[in-house]
Amino acid sequence: MAFISIENLTTRYNTSKGLVHALEDVSFSIENGESIGIAGESACGKSTLGLSIIR
Repeated sequence: MAFISIENLTTRYNTSKGLVHALEDVSFSIENGESIGIAGESACGKSTLGLSIIR
């Protein structure tokens, strides 16, 4: 059984330039005892992913 399971996570923001699709249908699970890391270039969505999970 997964410690945490995320399914079809979608995050959108309204901006002055219109709607931004920051995350679209993100799914993953983390099993008990697993360690993960999230790496990527600047502005690729790492913080958006983390903040969307805890909201």
